[in-house]
Amino acid sequence: MVLNSKGQLTIPAHLRAKYGLHPGDEVEVVEIDGALQIVRAQGAETRGQRLARRLRNTASGHDVAGMSTNEIMALLRGE
Repeated sequence: MVLNSKGQLTIPAHLRAKYGLHPGDEVEVVEIDGALQIVRAQGAETRGQRLARRLRNTASGHDVAGMSTNEIMALLRGE
């Protein structure tokens, strides 16, 4: 990996997938025994928590009354 001029680097896709890292996840770089390690930030929201927070209160009972679960999910996905 190469550090860019802003001090940023790209975590390879296979490692992001292996460790379940997604865009928006909070991580920290810490020094442990003279080595830098990337760790999840303590207390940071998970991807699921961010999605649930974003969707909370986006539809009222009136908006979805009589719809099936599949219809509601399609609506939330923008299908």
